[in-house]
Amino acid sequence: MSRAGAPAGATGPGPVAERPEQVRNVVLVGHSGSGKTTLAEALLAAAGVVPRAGRVEDGTTVCDSDEVELRTHRSVSLALAPLWHRGTKVNLLDAPGYADFVGELRAGLRAADAALFVVSAVDGLDASTQLLWEECAAVGMPRAVVVTKLDKDRADFDEAVAVCQRVFGDGVVPLHVPLLDDDGSVAGIYELLGQRIVDYSGGSRSERPAEHEHVDATVDARGTLLEAIISESEDETLLDRYLAGEEIELGVVVEDLEKAVARGAFHPVLAVAPLSGVGMQEVLDLVVDAFPTPLEHPLPAVTTPTGQPLGIESADPSGPLVAEVVKTVSDPYVGRLSLVRVFSGTLLPDAPVHVSGHAASFFGGTTGHADHDDDERTGALSSPSGRSQRQVPYAVAGDVVAVAKLTHAETGDTLSAKDLPALVEPWTMPEPLLPVAVTARSRADEDKLATALARLVAEDPTLRLEQGSEDSEISDGQLVLWCMGEAHVEVVLSRLSGRYGVAVDTVPVRMSLRETFSGPAKGHGRHVKQSGGHGQFAVVDIEIEPLPVGGGFEFVDKVVGGAVPRQFIGSVEKGVRTQMARGLTAGYPVVDLRVTLTDGKAHSVDSSDAAFQTAGALALKDAASSGAVSLLEPVDLLSVLVSDEFLGAVMSDLSGRRGRVLGQEPVAGGRTMIKAEVPASEVTTYAVDLRSLSHGGGSFTRSFVRHEPMPSHLAAKVLAEAAAH
Repeated sequence: MSRAGAPAGATGPGPVAERPEQVRNVVLVGHSGSGKTTLAEALLAAAGVVPRAGRVEDGTTVCDSDEVELRTHRSVSLALAPLWHRGTKVNLLDAPGYADFVGELRAGLRAADAALFVVSAVDGLDASTQLLWEECAAVGMPRAVVVTKLDKDRADFDEAVAVCQRVFGDGVVPLHVPLLDDDGSVAGIYELLGQRIVDYSGGSRSERPAEHEHVDATVDARGTLLEAIISESEDETLLDRYLAGEEIELGVVVEDLEKAVARGAFHPVLAVAPLSGVGMQEVLDLVVDAFPTPLEHPLPAVTTPTGQPLGIESADPSGPLVAEVVKTVSDPYVGRLSLVRVFSGTLLPDAPVHVSGHAASFFGGTTGHADHDDDERTGALSSPSGRSQRQVPYAVAGDVVAVAKLTHAETGDTLSAKDLPALVEPWTMPEPLLPVAVTARSRADEDKLATALARLVAEDPTLRLEQGSEDSEISDGQLVLWCMGEAHVEVVLSRLSGRYGVAVDTVPVRMSLRETFSGPAKGHGRHVKQSGGHGQFAVVDIEIEPLPVGGGFEFVDKVVGGAVPRQFIGSVEKGVRTQMARGLTAGYPVVDLRVTLTDGKAHSVDSSDAAFQTAGALALKDAASSGAVSLLEPVDLLSVLVSDEFLGAVMSDLSGRRGRVLGQEPVAGGRTMIKAEVPASEVTTYAVDLRSLSHGGGSFTRSFVRHEPMPSHLAAKVLAEAAAH
């Protein structure tokens, strides 16, 4: 699927995998700028999908076709680029490396059975790549490392390998080493196991036995590789035999290598120079020979929509249909396109399916995607490659395919047979934590905004939409997009404008404050009007007492002698409550107080329910005029996970945000979890700021705790702004 869901320029029927054994699903991961898209392009060229590799800077690659990608030369969404190698369909999933687009990365991990970690020989690793490696290790996903950009200045293969071994840990060992010409360009690679030279210097690939100087120079590297592979052998006698000096047959070593890679116990390092094509066949050979088929990779848990296990555990093309939408794009030319991973059964075009989406149930209803179950029909199936969509007649278990015209299915939803509805356990997503308030630029934009945002939210599980209300931290009436970071915001606004023709302006996010009384107060409310006929007459006296934070509202009647007739006591309370909702000094709701009605006056003819409501409201406003009203601001609990290297900087920053650190707890991997309470207004940009402070390796969650008094100098500023308006 092209990232932009570009027009389907069909180029004839696409080749089809007939059984799961023919499929390899591989996601390319690594930090932004590591060379993933360039590697994908070189692999497509090596497999004959494209006549020559395109270039990111020229906007000619297969995988980058979104308007933002073409403008910024940076991948922002997941792209599928299938190729065939030695009779095997390889579904390359090119995932963006920038942290803002982690939702696209998670989708790629869900669709894949193995990962190629792309590491720049110039720039090395970043903290987010280390975290991703640990995440893949936790679920046993097979991984290999591709050291790329060897054809760039300052490239250092040995240093890149050393960094990977230090950061990734055991089992990261080179299969090859690069061979350089006299001018420093990459001429080929030396295969350590087979002791062969693969020469690319003439513009084509050729092999020959290694010269003695290469063999002698790589004795230690080859020994390290052999020992690492043999130590992972399922034959427990093999390591002892090797250490005793026995020569182990190369075929046995290669077989053990492939098995160890497939089960995620060994992580080979490959050397490549994509711009000259060096190492592309070796990467494809490893993918086909060592990465697992869908039959070998465990399926996610599959249940009924009500949570009953279905016992579907293998990628059986003859089994019940279970597939998952891992990405959705609404395209202005061809409508909605869904990228679907088939876990079980065979997906057909123009076939009835059941759609289940229950992410809200799994994650507590905070996803922005309501639970739903619907029946619909699939549209055409296609095998995408950049801007073209080659139609296919079916997709077997294990394959990844684009499906047209699914109107109900959203990203993360499950497709299954109508007579056996199923639900795949959803993958977890980090919460978007950067709020951006938007307003439509014109009435015409306002009319289109809701529809456009609903479509974007359906596509992107890391985008949330919130309408501010009295019950939220966002000020009543504000429309807020919760995004992953500034680059994510840029993409969302660009798609609103470019794809849907909706122009919006961003405005400061306003926190939903509260007003309360900081001390006792008294109020007098008098509402008397006479304009002929029945007039309006009501007088009330009230006393105010503040309650503790979270104490709510209490109304006490202490009127004696019938000064306020019994039928109007409730009217006074209603008037007070109405004024509390409107606010007293800055227009924010009033909370946490006890109002005692102590006295009043009534008229036998002119008193009424409406008159006493008005008098009650006036009495509360009069009490506020004494200056006893203060502002409360929302306070959040932050759980910040950060490397110990940056702990001091993060702690200092939290203090500067008026934060109160509640505690610290060491976490595995040299990290610390910080718990702190911080005013919500101080963390609106924390998603961006923490990334900068921690060099991309920090993360946090936030949850509302309570409202508490705002410092007087800040409250004075808010009150002044309210008075000005």
